[in-house]
Amino acid sequence: MFPRCSRPVTSLLTSLLLPVSALFAVQAMPAQETGAVPEVSGKVYDCKPGPWGELKYYYIYLEAPVHFTAKFPMPNSVTKWCFEGLTEPDLRAIFTRAGLPHALQQYLLDPKRTVVENGVLTVFPPLPDLEAMSAGQRQVIYEELAKSDLNEYHKNPVLITGNSVTEWLQGTKLSPELLEVIPKFTYRRGNILAFSDLSAVLNYAKSDKEAQDFFKTVTRTRTMILRLSVDANTDIRQLAAYWTGRNRYKDIEPILQSAKETESVALIDIIHLLPSMARRYLYTYPPMELAIMGRMPDCHWTSLNFFNHYARQYFLDTRLAADHVLNSYDRVATPYEFGDVLMFLDAHGQAIHSCVYIADDIVFTKNGENLVSPWLLMKLDDVKSIYFPVNEGSVQGFRMKAPAGESAK
Repeated sequence: MFPRCSRPVTSLLTSLLLPVSALFAVQAMPAQETGAVPEVSGKVYDCKPGPWGELKYYYIYLEAPVHFTAKFPMPNSVTKWCFEGLTEPDLRAIFTRAGLPHALQQYLLDPKRTVVENGVLTVFPPLPDLEAMSAGQRQVIYEELAKSDLNEYHKNPVLITGNSVTEWLQGTKLSPELLEVIPKFTYRRGNILAFSDLSAVLNYAKSDKEAQDFFKTVTRTRTMILRLSVDANTDIRQLAAYWTGRNRYKDIEPILQSAKETESVALIDIIHLLPSMARRYLYTYPPMELAIMGRMPDCHWTSLNFFNHYARQYFLDTRLAADHVLNSYDRVATPYEFGDVLMFLDAHGQAIHSCVYIADDIVFTKNGENLVSPWLLMKLDDVKSIYFPVNEGSVQGFRMKAPAGESAK
């Protein structure tokens, strides 16, 4: 929920990135092969071979704790659509394009049931008709609603990576009725499955507790457990050369060597190979102590602090974060290496997100600046589906420069 970084890196960094968008073609999301089986929870998968060693992974879902979700106000159970700067003919054209029945259009646009104030035309769709809408109808109408900050959950919907609402809800404590009705309200937002109708679904909750459970459930987000296979034949020096990030983080060789020498140890959770900052925060939600600077950590704070033992809080300042990238990083192309910062550039060359490359196509990321956005391991393509829902963007790698007097390898 609320995935987008709230402060794009602009000014100094934009001057660097704009030429990049001209030199590197926009990266379109790869089309899924016909008949390809999507990866699911409950199965272990192998990463592609590479300098990172033999990696295996499986998926889990994180859900924000109650004391976090309680800090967010529950939405009103009355659904309203706010259209800024549009007239009744404009809405009729949108509804017709979406394929809404003529009778429903007449109902929605009846002057007795609409509110026009300060250039905003608001309509109130009836719950039965809202539930009966197709995913395609939602996609057309919600794309228009997403243009206005007045439509909070259309602007920033719940995004379901993996594109399976059934798996997303598996193992929750929701009632059978809620589990049945939620999928009816999902729709496609470009390359990802989305859910915006929190207000509508609240009508199906039978108690305050059930409403709170539902609101907690929609914070669910998919992440990965990543493990490194180590045995008697493993080349520890080669592994250490990769997982130290060009000697920027040097404390992993002992655990690799110990694992190799211990017969009962076959897999090491990758969390033990991460620098201290990433190791501390992975799979967790931001503690309130991090808000002392007046804002919560975001993607750029996360990326630029990856190799730091103590967080540099001034990376919350866009200007200083951009200056740090300009002076301390070099642009790099694939193949990426452990610790490289990947900047997500929109069609205008603006950096709208950043994350850190780990191995294969897996990244360390924080998708949003709020309490219910945890630190995650994700497939790069899954992160792209969040920030490039319709393929309008590209990714540029940045690698930390070698210390003065030390040559890059």
